[in-house]
Amino acid sequence: MSTILETSELPAVFDGVKLAAVAAVLYVIVRCLNLKSPTAPPELIYQDSALARFLLKSCPLLTKEYIPPLIWGKSGHIQTALYGKMGRVRSPNPYGLRKYLTMPDGATATFDLFEPRSEHCTGEDVTMVICPGIANHSEKQYIRTFVDYAQKNGYRCAVLNHLGALPNIELTSPRMFTYGCTWEFGAMVNYIKKTYPQTQLVVVGFSLGGNIVCKYLGESQANQERVLCCVSVCQGYSALRAQETFMQWDHCRRFYNFLMADNMKKIILSHR
Repeated sequence: MSTILETSELPAVFDGVKLAAVAAVLYVIVRCLNLKSPTAPPELIYQDSALARFLLKSCPLLTKEYIPPLIWGKSGHIQTALYGKMGRVRSPNPYGLRKYLTMPDGATATFDLFEPRSEHCTGEDVTMVICPGIANHSEKQYIRTFVDYAQKNGYRCAVLNHLGALPNIELTSPRMFTYGCTWEFGAMVNYIKKTYPQTQLVVVGFSLGGNIVCKYLGESQANQERVLCCVSVCQGYSALRAQETFMQWDHCRRFYNFLMADNMKKIILSHR
């Protein structure tokens, strides 16, 4: 009888374990997908000016609530994996010419130049000088997508390739790109100013590139000549605070720290 009683209780215990496992999996899914995060309009911090009012009027999306795609849209991890790694279903491949500039210390800076494919809406000659994110270059999918859209709207684009980031371009001096060096970006901008004396500039920086372009514009008043505006996308502001954040395990932040460090190691070792 004792054997029969023990056997009859096993299915109930087993069902309880399965139920607990399913509940744990659902909790992890909800937490990772950030499904409980509320949606809201972005918080805008700006100085009241004619330019700010024009931007708000021209870009109504800035004041609207962002409604992300269902289920996966609230997860920054999935968005990063899908777009950052896989890209779009059909990523554009704009055609450009690679330019080489010799720096005073012997380094060879490179950037890609893309001509506009239509006339600008103002009828003027406008060039976007673009600085990609950390360890990035003109061949990255998000840069190609951005350049393709800009070309179709009448912008010439010059995209800096961070020193050492391109796998097929060898270093000609004992250094690669750093987080605060504006030499290569400045050389690219000077080339554009000399080659196209009538063009106006729109300065664009992504992530680390945002730091570089803002630093470049602040280094000298002359660097701001013929610059219509500067757009800094997802720029980091405090390296020390960012370092503390990337050492946390919450939301898998430390995992991203490992990925970025591993990418930097690969670039350094490729030039050893």
